[in-house]
Amino acid sequence: MSSETGYRRAIDLLHQASSPHGFMASLVERNNYRRIWARDGGITSIAALMSDESALVESARQTLLTLAKYQGPHGEIPSNVDPSTESVSYGGTAGRVDADLWFLIACGQYWRHTGDDRFLEEVMEAIEKVRFLLGCWEFNNRGLLYVPQTGDWADEFLQHGYVLYDQLLYLQAQRELAAIHSHLHESCDHGLHDRIARLTHLIRANYWFTDGDDAIEDAYHATLYEQGRDAAPRRRGRHWMPFFTPTGYGYRFDTFANVLCSLLDVASDEHREEVDCFVDATVVDPEMDLLPAFYPVVTPRDEAWDDLQMTFRFTFKNRPHEYHNGGLWAMVTGFHVADLARRGKQDQARAFLDGIHRANGLPDGEGNEWSFPEFVHGRDHTPGGMRMLAWNAAGAIIGHCALEGRRPFLD
Repeated sequence: MSSETGYRRAIDLLHQASSPHGFMASLVERNNYRRIWARDGGITSIAALMSDESALVESARQTLLTLAKYQGPHGEIPSNVDPSTESVSYGGTAGRVDADLWFLIACGQYWRHTGDDRFLEEVMEAIEKVRFLLGCWEFNNRGLLYVPQTGDWADEFLQHGYVLYDQLLYLQAQRELAAIHSHLHESCDHGLHDRIARLTHLIRANYWFTDGDDAIEDAYHATLYEQGRDAAPRRRGRHWMPFFTPTGYGYRFDTFANVLCSLLDVASDEHREEVDCFVDATVVDPEMDLLPAFYPVVTPRDEAWDDLQMTFRFTFKNRPHEYHNGGLWAMVTGFHVADLARRGKQDQARAFLDGIHRANGLPDGEGNEWSFPEFVHGRDHTPGGMRMLAWNAAGAIIGHCALEGRRPFLD
């Protein structure tokens, strides 16, 4: 199939997913997917803005206004909402930290793309409440968000504590806040810029294991960092660590977080090359040219298996090579394409974009092509999870537009 065909199919799906209230997560009526979701809506809105299609840009605006309208009493942005019934969810067994983060990022990006000051006026109260709430979620006022298990997009996987993915979104959210403040007040918020610099430094110092003692001086907890580094000699200097808690580090490769480290310019060129080598040699599926959510796969032989089996809401999804447990994700791969394109690695970016189109074009169980499955089985390469996912279309659009020179996060 041609890349243009894959792009047009993705654009068509976003038009179908558009409602008067914004982007629905999926066209399928199951498990609340035909609702406005903050996380999905934020990512889909970024793709819509990159596409520069006026109807999709308007759907992005409506998505964000809907989420602001149903904000919770403490500043919580809904995980998802059905405006027709006014049924609102702020999370499952725990709240969704990245719902608030993607909302702030998408609001900032919408304003940067459109210059729509009226939109800023409409959402500014909601933005300030989110900003306050995120500060509370630092708990100890030391710069990093504390994320409960099931508290972000890896909602049925074994991640919690100081999760790298969420810190990176927090960094970009604060960059958006700084830009908005400078525009509205015609002055720099020096305190916010200090927080941005501090958070950037904390991420670099705590999630990349280095040799020597330099990083320990800036560690969130020096003993914890040293013990974590000593327990993972083969991962040292190869990729970013996914999270740490008061009791230790996690060591699996978090694809989305590693991609965002590069895309958001937290990573140095040396970091990028090390991660590229690790991905190419170990992580990428060469038959599909897609990336898994996490690597390696948790199997019944692993100590973590018993805990993983207990981490689900409706049914257990994380069997080996499925869902977050080694499932291949077009949405995540789309951001990787954007990062590769920005770094001038056009051939690699196109290969991964072709992989996204192949995944999105897989037929459903009834033989219908272009099912846009939630994930692809990491071994069998069969479609899995929900179908007609808007953010999978977003992955294709983000990758396509990035290869044309557009960026998912405007400065």
